[in-house]
Amino acid sequence: MIAIQGIEGSFHHQVAREYFGQEVQVSMCASFKELAEQVANDLVTKAVMAIENSTAGTILPNYAYIDEYGLEVIGEHYIPVKMNLMALPGETLESITEVYSHPIALLQCKNFFKQYPQIRLIEDNDTAEAAKRIAEKGLKNTAAIASTTAAEIFKLKVLAKNIHSEQTNTTRFLIISEKKEKVAQADKASLKLILKHEQGSLLKALQILDRYELDMTKIQSLPIVDEPWKYSFFIDVIFKDITKLKEAIKALEKVSEAHKILGIYKNKNHEARQ
Repeated sequence: MIAIQGIEGSFHHQVAREYFGQEVQVSMCASFKELAEQVANDLVTKAVMAIENSTAGTILPNYAYIDEYGLEVIGEHYIPVKMNLMALPGETLESITEVYSHPIALLQCKNFFKQYPQIRLIEDNDTAEAAKRIAEKGLKNTAAIASTTAAEIFKLKVLAKNIHSEQTNTTRFLIISEKKEKVAQADKASLKLILKHEQGSLLKALQILDRYELDMTKIQSLPIVDEPWKYSFFIDVIFKDITKLKEAIKALEKVSEAHKILGIYKNKNHEARQ
C-alpha cells in the first residue's frame, strides 16, 4: 500500500502508478502531514510526496515532515504537469458553461479560456475531486481541469488536451519510506545541515561540497521552530563516488552543529528532460 496526498486520479496517484505499476494500491491522505504519519506508523510501506514544482517552487513544509518523522528518501520521480479539460461523454467545448479546478490549475490555463467567453471558471479544492464530482453527480454543461489519469478513472471525455500555458511545467516527487533501503546505482543524496553560528559557515560548507566533487542541485533554508533566526539547510547533491560523499559528510561535521542524511537514491532528473 502506497500513501498519496489527494484522491485517485490526482497527480500523486499518477506518479504512484508510473513508479510502482498501474495496479498499485493507494491510501488517500487529506494532507502531507497525514501522509508522513501513515509512513512513520507503518500503515503503508511507502509514500509519494510532492516536493517542488518548476514554476511554483518548493513545498517547504514537506522537508520538515520528512525530518520530523524520521523518514527516508529512497527515490524521486518527475512528471510534466499536463492540464486537460474533461466532462461527461456527449459534452462539447461549446456546451460547457462552467469549469471547476484547483486555483493554480485555473491560473495556468486562463489563456486557453479566452477563446471561450461563455465559460465561467470556478475555484475548487482539488483537480481530481472536481472530476470525480462531475462523474458521480452527472453534472451536465460542466467540466474539470485535471490529469488524463482522472479522466480514465472517472470515465470522462477529454475535450481538450494540454491546455496549460507553461509547457515546461514539471513537478518533482519524492518516494519515501520508514526504513532505509539500499538503492542500486545510487548517485544522489538529500542532506540536512544546521550550521554553526559563525561567519562564513555556509561558504565553508559549500566549499566542502566542491572539494569532494559533489554537484549541488538544490539548497533550501527552513527556519528552526523555537530558535529565532536559526535555520536548517536542506541540500541535494549528485555524486559519482559514494566514498567521497561519506568523506564530505564527515568534513561537514566541522562547520555544522548537526547534520543528517535524509536519503541516498537514484537521480532521475535526466530522464525528465528527455
